Amino acid sequence: MTSTTAKAPTDPEPALAEVELLIGGMTCASCAARVEKKLNRMDGVTATVNYATEKARVTYPAGTEVADLIATVVKTGYTAEEPAPPREEAPAAEEADPELSALRRRLVVSAALAVPVVLPAMVPALQFDNWQWLSLTLAAPVVVWGGLPFHRAAWTNARHGAATMDTLVSLGTLAAFGWSLWALFLGDAGMPGMRHPFELTVSRGDGASSIYLEVASGVTAFILLGRYLEARSKRRAGAALKALMELGAKEVAVLRDGREVLIPAQRLAVGDRFVVRPGEKIATDGTVVEGASAVDASMLTGESVPVDVTAGDTVTGATVNAGGRLVVEATRVGADTQLARMAKLVEDAQSGKAEVQRLADRISGIFVPVVLLIAAATAGVWLGLTGDGVAAFTAAVAVLIIACPCALGLATPTALMVGTGRGAQLGILIKGPEVLESTRRIDTVVLDKTGTVTTGRMTLQEVHVAEGVDEKQVLRLAGAVEHASEHPVARAIALGAEERAGRLPEVEEFRNVPGRGVRGRVEGREVAVGRLFDVVPPELARARDEAERAGRTAVLVGWDGAARAVLAVADAVKETSAEAVRELRALGLTPVLLTGDNRAVAEAVAATVGIDRVVAEVLPEDKVDAVRRLQAEGRVVAMVGDGVNDAAALATADLGLALGTGTDAAIEAGDLTLVRGDLRVAADAIRLSRRTLATIKGNLVWAFGYNVAALPLAAAGLLNPMIAGAAMAFSSVFVVTNSLRLRTFR
Repeated sequence: MTSTTAKAPTDPEPALAEVELLIGGMTCASCAARVEKKLNRMDGVTATVNYATEKARVTYPAGTEVADLIATVVKTGYTAEEPAPPREEAPAAEEADPELSALRRRLVVSAALAVPVVLPAMVPALQFDNWQWLSLTLAAPVVVWGGLPFHRAAWTNARHGAATMDTLVSLGTLAAFGWSLWALFLGDAGMPGMRHPFELTVSRGDGASSIYLEVASGVTAFILLGRYLEARSKRRAGAALKALMELGAKEVAVLRDGREVLIPAQRLAVGDRFVVRPGEKIATDGTVVEGASAVDASMLTGESVPVDVTAGDTVTGATVNAGGRLVVEATRVGADTQLARMAKLVEDAQSGKAEVQRLADRISGIFVPVVLLIAAATAGVWLGLTGDGVAAFTAAVAVLIIACPCALGLATPTALMVGTGRGAQLGILIKGPEVLESTRRIDTVVLDKTGTVTTGRMTLQEVHVAEGVDEKQVLRLAGAVEHASEHPVARAIALGAEERAGRLPEVEEFRNVPGRGVRGRVEGREVAVGRLFDVVPPELARARDEAERAGRTAVLVGWDGAARAVLAVADAVKETSAEAVRELRALGLTPVLLTGDNRAVAEAVAATVGIDRVVAEVLPEDKVDAVRRLQAEGRVVAMVGDGVNDAAALATADLGLALGTGTDAAIEAGDLTLVRGDLRVAADAIRLSRRTLATIKGNLVWAFGYNVAALPLAAAGLLNPMIAGAAMAFSSVFVVTNSLRLRTFR
């Protein structure tokens, strides 16, 4: 009995299960918080809801069904379902997002109908007999169908005692539309020949002859525009994981009874032996049991020099076999592989990163409840003072209409649209408004080495020859032998030799000596390249050691049994990298070089471009830790990278900048994408982002100030409908014009 009691605390641990649910119907970060709170109230349930990816990760105890979790979400006013199982064959083309398409269709139809409603109301010369009835016909579908997402969200929020910008949009547009219906059918506004004068005077308006259809339809169309721009950027937030997993091999040749059988890679089991030919991806983590080759792991490790492997060595899934045929025994499959663990790192970093709400939503969080209170108080005060229900209702509706966040809703998307458009012209892709705040705060920029600061390609850097040996002869003979090899270092030597010494001769009797180099007969000489010499002249040994200390790969070349030269090969530094580092320093940022390469290579590159702090010889997991250590020091960190090995670190950093010349996984995990692959664009991206953020803040100050200034007039019943419309239009025009100034960014 005692032993059973002692074990009791550990019993529930294995009984915990985890599920990922797709959550639908969330319109803001507060929706995600509400779903999370409801799920966490269930016994033994721990849930994290990510608004950006629209997913909930839920850990629940035995006895709780997934159906119970889904039912709780549904009761909260949202939808939930388990993700569909992955298909073995991916679709040929990426499927369009049906929700985004529906929102775009709603926006286009609403905008097309709203324009002919707004124009006559603002320009009296365009008004004709019975124009108001045409306006009603066009405005009705905009308010009812176009604004349906806002009305639905407002109703869901109301049922749970919450108010958001959706509440204000819904109440304001419905109040304006409802009042217009009353004025048209029961007041004087429906009379033939009715005109809306355009007077810039503050006076009590005649509610019975005033319609607000342009406000109802215009606001709906403007807010739909903002919602569409937000949804489009949000949809890309979870694509990093998909890009990571797509790096793996799709099919694999498994050995069955001595024959090769082609099967989907996800069907591999631990212990299976499979064949990897030159140029193919290794399907999963495993151990080489037969063959020798060079494996290009730069996609995962950032290491620019391929690693030689032979029987007994371990290899990683998604790396590329650059040399001979290998037979590999699978040791880890599925979620246990290094690639899958990296995908989990990216997912954790995205889930853990606080979702920065739009500045407009922050303001509306306080603004909306205050406006609702002011409208209610206005109606109560007017009714108490005058006893006139129509006057009280008119003033209350005026408060809601003037508070309708037209310019507030435009403040972020217009600046973002112009800023991102200008960015695209300069080779900078900005993912969303939350990115901009990060650029203002960062003080440290971490630069990946391979492919970011350097070209990511091995090139022939130096040639050291023994006394009396002709450099061109060395290059012709070495280049001829290396031309027959598939190793990236060999390709660099062959290409460099061809550039410096001209056309290369033919090689005969080519032989690969695994792990040591290559041999071949060229122009009657027995030529060897690699570590194939027992005796090396002192001057060549010194040249080799110096090259290795400088972080280069040193290769010996000789013929007829004697070493004659040393060729130094390295990943070349981009011509623009030093200038880019200077520009980043000018922005007040401290650069740090981060790489999977050895320390000698890293320090040589850092010295070339002017970086003082180096973190070298790190695995992908360590890159994340390196970023977190800098954050623990109180630094706000930006990360610039291009490889899969950088994806998790890009997502962990406060700001991720991905080079567009890199992998899809890095690009999707980053907050900013630099299309050209030029590091100087990183400085431009940060300057543009800071400028765009400043524009958004200026827009918000104006839009919010306009609402605050106009509310007392509306509450006092002194707001002429035309002045309200004109002021709202001017406020919107100001915001758009201010945003357009970003087009002049240089």
